[in-house]
Amino acid sequence: MNNTVYVCCGTGCLASNSMEVYKELKRFIEMYNVNAEVKTLIKATGCNGLCEKGPLVKIEPHNICYSKVKPEDAEEIVLKTLIESELIERLLIYDTIKKKRVISHKDTDFYKYQQKIALRNIGEIDPANINDYVERGGYLALEKILTEMTPEEVIAEIERSGLRGRGGGGFPTGLKWKQCDLIENFPKYVICNGDEGDPGAFMDRSIMEGDPNTIIEGMTICAYAIKSNTGFIYIRDEYSLALKNMRLAIKQAKERGFLGGNIMGSSFDFDIEIVRGGGAFVCGESTALMQSIEGNVGEPRAKYIHSVERGLWDKPTILNNVETWANIPKIIMKGSDWFNTIGTDNSKGTKVFSLVGKVKNTGLVEIPMGMTLRDLVFKVGGGTIGDKRFKAVQTGGPSGGCIPESLLDSPVDFDSLKKAGSMMGSGGIIVMDERTCMVDVARYYLNFLSEESCGKCVACREGIKRMLEILTDICNGNGTESDLDLLESLCHTVESASLCGLGKTAPNPVLTTLKYFRDEYLAHINEKRCPAGVCKNLTSFEIDKQKCTGCGVCAKNCPTSAITGEIKKPHIIDTSLCIKCGNCYDVCRFDAVKIAKGVSV
Repeated sequence: MNNTVYVCCGTGCLASNSMEVYKELKRFIEMYNVNAEVKTLIKATGCNGLCEKGPLVKIEPHNICYSKVKPEDAEEIVLKTLIESELIERLLIYDTIKKKRVISHKDTDFYKYQQKIALRNIGEIDPANINDYVERGGYLALEKILTEMTPEEVIAEIERSGLRGRGGGGFPTGLKWKQCDLIENFPKYVICNGDEGDPGAFMDRSIMEGDPNTIIEGMTICAYAIKSNTGFIYIRDEYSLALKNMRLAIKQAKERGFLGGNIMGSSFDFDIEIVRGGGAFVCGESTALMQSIEGNVGEPRAKYIHSVERGLWDKPTILNNVETWANIPKIIMKGSDWFNTIGTDNSKGTKVFSLVGKVKNTGLVEIPMGMTLRDLVFKVGGGTIGDKRFKAVQTGGPSGGCIPESLLDSPVDFDSLKKAGSMMGSGGIIVMDERTCMVDVARYYLNFLSEESCGKCVACREGIKRMLEILTDICNGNGTESDLDLLESLCHTVESASLCGLGKTAPNPVLTTLKYFRDEYLAHINEKRCPAGVCKNLTSFEIDKQKCTGCGVCAKNCPTSAITGEIKKPHIIDTSLCIKCGNCYDVCRFDAVKIAKGVSV
């Protein structure tokens, strides 16, 4: 049996020089393949998920995974592991839970608790080669519906599966298709939303980069079901690799007869065109996205006009996001009964998340709906960096909410997150620890939303701006308790009066931080103190002489040399030089550096 080496070349690992790793491995494999009894293939894949440990190199069939591989490790991997069958201990993945190195990525808790449906092929195939997708059962679902199922049967199967849209709204996918199919108005359109503008989110990007054909197959199945002949994939302007791989996949699919005229020998025609987004956050909203495809300014319209009736160019339109499309082929092949066994009563299947922030195992994960936030953060994520005290997890992007430690045992599903004041969103999960200021978090998201508001409706345009001004005042030490009542009032106004979903959900970060972390707001207002040591106007650091051992670590990590003192004697901070970066606080192992109780403003 041949060896196969898989090198992660998703965007995250590319930023860590994985393409050079791939090139060097390929060079040495070709060099030593000539006389080798067992030949070795090498493939550049999409994201393997564990971005924190990248670049990742997997070797099959030996089930070996090396992490943080450098180009200079390539020859050693080829000589020792591929030829002499020896493990290179220093390159094995370090499991943060087991606190030891493990041979296979599958042995880590990060992967153990996952269940991959949408991500089933990523890291296992070369996305630039359609044959890899076909070898893993790709386009069999399309063949099945064209030869064995009527359009109505396809829609019924998706409806029975309970699949809900993974773009944030959670609308039942099968019901949406059914409503569109009932409209006798042609042509009809199928759209893939690959805009993904949430800070810290990279789920859809990774699927487009690592398994583009699953999106094409999912869209084509829908097109057959609703009798559409034209599709569009709307890709965010910054996603250059996703754009490259999607274009190549469409080209190869046409050449193989999976797209275009008379697909797979049938009488069904369907083609897909790529449209590049301009980077506007609002174009992730469905109606604004359609306006953008039409060549207009990306602004939303009133939702009483349903896209399944009058969408793109006023014609019936189905729009789902990347992850939703990636689920379709698997549901068709394995059936709705199988899909119904995964997840909860009202949230079927799995959900893909980008797990980022103050967490040890940052990366791309896919978990069954219903897993608790605690398990997601502490089992899959490995817990907080430096084992600092967990404070909150923010879900759903800028329009999501901040969920406190007291709700960590909440299941991850559409209804539970909404009940907590947050939302599923497209799937961003940001972990926050004790060094996160929740007032500053709310301010950060309001600043983002203020800049990204399209400005079409007054509630969103002016309301968010005014909320941002109040939050900025509080962070600067100029807030009053009456500001909190005004903030809540503005939140409810923006929530009820905004035109689109982005404006309606914009207050979530403010409302949840006010609800769960009101004491931090009051500390900023009444004590002129930022408990987390983040807001610089309200922060100063001091060293407890009784606890300081004089180790000098704080001084070495101070960028302005504001800390002085002799070895083994208490150190002091020169407040005139201190820029309040908090490095000293973060690196002190003896709890000697303190956040001062209050400052003068």
